[in-house]
Order: sequence, then C-alpha cells, then structure tokens
Amino acid sequence: MSTDRFTVRAIALTAAAGAGALVLLTACGGQDHPTTAGHGGTPAATASARSSAAFNDADVAFAQMMIPHHRQAVEMADLAATRAADPEIKELAAKIKGAQDPEIATMTGWLTSWGAPVEPEGGHGGHDMPGMMTEQDMTALREAKGAVFDRMFAERMIAHHEGAIEMAETERAQGADPEAKRLAATIATAQQAEIEQMRRLLDRL
Repeated sequence: MSTDRFTVRAIALTAAAGAGALVLLTACGGQDHPTTAGHGGTPAATASARSSAAFNDADVAFAQMMIPHHRQAVEMADLAATRAADPEIKELAAKIKGAQDPEIATMTGWLTSWGAPVEPEGGHGGHDMPGMMTEQDMTALREAKGAVFDRMFAERMIAHHEGAIEMAETERAQGADPEAKRLAATIATAQQAEIEQMRRLLDRL
C-alpha cells in the first residue's frame, strides 16, 4: 500500500509540474504576440484606417483637379522671383508656393491611398478646372517683367484663386472624406484672403 501511495503522489507531482511549465510557456507566448503587433501593427493599422476612410467620387475629382490647378499657381509664383518688381508681389508669390507645394503632396498621397490615378482617364480639360490660365496667358506672363508683370500676375492669380475657391466649395458640399473637406475649407479661406490682398495691390500698382 505504501508503494502504491508513493507512486500516485509522484505521478501527481509530475503532472502538476508539467502543467505549470505549460502555463508559463503560454504566458510568455501571450506577451510576445502583442509586443510584435504593437511595433509592426501600428503603422499598418494607421495606413489601413486612412485608406479605408470614407471617400467618394467628389473627393477623388477634387484632388485630381486641384493638383494641376495648384501646379499652375506654383509655376506662376516661380516666375515672380525673377520678373516681379514689387516686393509685396514677390512675398505673396513665395507664400503661395510655400502653401500649395505641400498641399499637392498631400492630395497625391490621398489618391494613392484611394487607389485612384493622379490624372483621370482621358486627361484634364481646362474647362473642368475653373480659373486655369490658358497656354497663351502663361506665355504672356512669362514674357512680362517689372510693373507689367506685377499687374498681370495679380489679375490672373485673382482669377486663378477664384476658380480654386469654386472647386473647394464644391468639395465642401459634396465630398465625404473629412481631411479633404478640411483642406478645401483651408484653401477657400486662405485664397480669399490673398484675393483681397491682391485687389489692394492693384489699387496702387
């Protein structure tokens, strides 16, 4: 009987030790998984959240049209560095370029995350982007210098900004992506202020 009791006790102790080891291994494994997910999973989760954010055709159209619209404004602003005579025109041009270059990058990133091309199928038409300068307009601006350039720049950038505001208001009314709608509001506010500044400039040029 004594031997039987000893055998049963040994078996029980061995089973308990094995169970304890299994619990320990399971606990260690449970800590490793969240740690891995915490490092590698966070950026992926963030990207997934951005790409799956609600967006619609109006958001895509807004980005696809505003990118070339901004690019033309940046091109116009670049001309002011060597052709403008008025210091305020040069300062305003640098401000426009500084604001719109990063916005181009932002909108390009959105289109990538939405799986949409930067340029829509069939390309862009000037009539789709209000305020866009024609190639003749741009050629005249490139050839102008001094006071003539200053006035031409202000007049044409006002028209350009008015077109951007029109597109921004369409996005605010019809878009779904919260970030795109916030950018549209920013564009409308900033460019309206710049329009007022350029109108004041024209009064004294």
